Amino acid sequence: MANVTANGVIPSGPIPKPMFAPGRVFIYAVLVLTSIYYLIPLYVMIITSVKDLDAIRDGNIFIPTNHPTFAPWIKAWSQACTGLKCTGLAPGFLNSVMITIPSVIVSIAVASLSGYSLANWPFKFSEGFFTVLLVGSFIPYQVFLYPLVIITREMHIYSTLWAVIFVHTVFGLPILTLLFRNYFASLPEELFKAARVDGAGYWRIFGQVMVPMSVPIFTVAVILQVTGIWNDFLFGVIYAGPVNYPMTVQLNNIVNSLQGVKEYNVDMAATILTGLVPLTIYFLSGKYFVRGIAAGAVKG
Repeated sequence: MANVTANGVIPSGPIPKPMFAPGRVFIYAVLVLTSIYYLIPLYVMIITSVKDLDAIRDGNIFIPTNHPTFAPWIKAWSQACTGLKCTGLAPGFLNSVMITIPSVIVSIAVASLSGYSLANWPFKFSEGFFTVLLVGSFIPYQVFLYPLVIITREMHIYSTLWAVIFVHTVFGLPILTLLFRNYFASLPEELFKAARVDGAGYWRIFGQVMVPMSVPIFTVAVILQVTGIWNDFLFGVIYAGPVNYPMTVQLNNIVNSLQGVKEYNVDMAATILTGLVPLTIYFLSGKYFVRGIAAGAVKG
């Protein structure tokens, strides 16, 4: 027989757990230790980037300086040498923006339409087409490096920003198509059928039914593409050419420079500047990331 309180109310819901239960204490302890483990390098980078060289030579990497300076940040942005030119990361930032924006837009637009077609408008050999895309997403990039050099050369875009945009767009399509296809397949089929009954066609259903319901998966696609394209080094150094190097290639040239005094504060500032864009996008839209990934994995 259920217990009744003094007010005659039968309690319901889960039994409250004590705040300091052993299981809960263990989980939070692991989370805190893991967070500290991953945040310590970032902490060291930040405090090192605002130290002068004399403070760095003292060897106390975990102790902040009493006289912070932002001169290393200024030098990393506009004065550090990235080869023969000492113009800092600013040109590379512009190149990365010019590579990332069209690559993200085109790859997501094509992949969303491909996933929508595979999920809701099956055609002859659609399953075979999807299998080819799925297999292609697991082939190592290194296999395609030389063939894509030949392709971009024949397209007369090798050593230009267009070559990097083309390569990133192509390599983003398989995994994005998989995500969009699974997400659209997880949406209620009745919505699609109701729109068809009302006379809506391919484009109208996509624009007025599917897209408004797909904000989480579009957010996931943006985060994945921006992070992957912005942080890429391999494609940039191979296909862009010295004039069009993205930020990551210029960062490598700054950090691995063997000329002059090793300026660790400038290296740390340059590294943080390079990673600010994907970090900002992730923190602003991260709440949709897990939701979209989970929804995109419901159906295979």
